[in-house]
Amino acid sequence: MTTPFSCRRPLADLRLTWPPGGAFVLTALAALGLGSPAWAQDTSTPLNQPWQEIEQQARGQTVYFNAWGGDPNVNGYLDWVAGELEQRHDIDLVHVKLDDTAAAVSRVLAEKSAGNVDEGAIDLIWINGENFAAMKANDLLLGPFAQRLPNFALTSPDANPEMTTDFTVPTEGFESPWGKAQLTFYYDSERVEAPPTSMAALLDWTEQHPGRFTYPLVPDFHGSTFLKQALIALIDDPAVLARPVGEADAEAAMAPLWDYLDALHPHLWRQGRDFPASGPALRSLMGDGELSLAFTFNPAEPAAAVNNYQLPPSIRSYVLDGGTIGNVHFVTIPFNASHQAGAMVTANFLLSPEAQARKQRLDVWGDPSVLDLARLNEAERQALTPMDDQPARLAPQALQQTLPEPHPSWMEAVEAAWLERYGSR
Repeated sequence: MTTPFSCRRPLADLRLTWPPGGAFVLTALAALGLGSPAWAQDTSTPLNQPWQEIEQQARGQTVYFNAWGGDPNVNGYLDWVAGELEQRHDIDLVHVKLDDTAAAVSRVLAEKSAGNVDEGAIDLIWINGENFAAMKANDLLLGPFAQRLPNFALTSPDANPEMTTDFTVPTEGFESPWGKAQLTFYYDSERVEAPPTSMAALLDWTEQHPGRFTYPLVPDFHGSTFLKQALIALIDDPAVLARPVGEADAEAAMAPLWDYLDALHPHLWRQGRDFPASGPALRSLMGDGELSLAFTFNPAEPAAAVNNYQLPPSIRSYVLDGGTIGNVHFVTIPFNASHQAGAMVTANFLLSPEAQARKQRLDVWGDPSVLDLARLNEAERQALTPMDDQPARLAPQALQQTLPEPHPSWMEAVEAAWLERYGSR
């Protein structure tokens, strides 16, 4: 949802190895019978225990869930989750609010470097993209655990590869899906009659309506996602984005993006000399009437904001012609989590039809579900089917054209180059 839980610049800052080595090597060795992860011989780990024993072991545990804390709706939802886990499983869920998931990656890496292999301070992380790739490559994850969760089957992973692939990187059970995201544009229909439906049209529109559009400051995940959308639209061969950036001529591949931004920035809000700090800040500018056009990575956010009186009722949503970037966001468990059983029970509850339906409600969060409706009973399907006629909400069929995320290494390269070119202005 890149998302708040996606890493901004961990690969270089944390000095993690790339291309991936550790976790992939362990998996390959196990498959060849040449070696196996330590958990395979450890009967005390929840990975090797029946689910009922995992639930029993989880009782009384305190689970430290490191997750983005920048949205009150998300925070409120996790407060509800905490109450349900306490009542149902005697688990005390503590939401450790993060500005950037890279902080959690740094903490786990530091603990591993210090020899802390079983008393980690983090039990569960909201994650995807570069963060996951970095942690998986450096053996910082517990797993595979996702297939051990009873509710994981409700995502129909065999039929939905996005549930088992994260920014082109196979998850291999090291993270569990939680929600979906797709880049969605929205506009004030009282100010905009015909919104732009392509990146080229957006440039033309900003020239005709100066100061009425902008994007968040990179490396905020909304701003970074906007850059990825533009890169996909402008690059000569989008297929190269599915491979590591080191396998391509990155400078040549990104050149059209910088030409585009050089032309776009003078027509942005404050002439591109200043950028809002985040997606919520971008939404506030729309609510204040300073902007006429904006975007989000949560397709339901505009409708939820209208319901909460944060945006005017004239707001309408749409996606660009040809589709927009979309992904699944996940939760994962560090290799040295102190409360592994509690973390697994929490991840399983987050995948329950009840928790997924509440998360999707406009008055709660509006985050789309990862569950396959065909795997649910009639009551569960109805709970997960929007019944409102909110005109700011896109119909599900409008979100069927989803563009894949580039390989995580591309985002690191794009963000670093953007900061070098525009960050000091």
